[in-house]
Amino acid sequence: MAKAMENYEAVMVLSTKQGEDAVKALIEKFSAIIRDNATLESVDEWGKRTLAYEIDDETEGYYVLFNFNSVPSFPVELERRMNITDGILRSLVVTRV
Repeated sequence: MAKAMENYEAVMVLSTKQGEDAVKALIEKFSAIIRDNATLESVDEWGKRTLAYEIDDETEGYYVLFNFNSVPSFPVELERRMNITDGILRSLVVTRV
């Protein structure tokens, strides 16, 4: 029996220190990872925003929201990859209701 697909959303706060090209490259990299393992519904770029508190001596971050459907095992792997990728200040993957 196939596992049921569930709705998820992932939010990433990207470092802006490396410039716009590095931000776009990370967005494309994670869009491709999600597309390869799930059904990517949308990528919503919220843009550069001031952080509530400094993270790694940075006061601004570039926010991106991914909405996707996948089997329950994939978000765990996605979070692992986000946590070990340079240039991502914070990330969170949650089930969407």
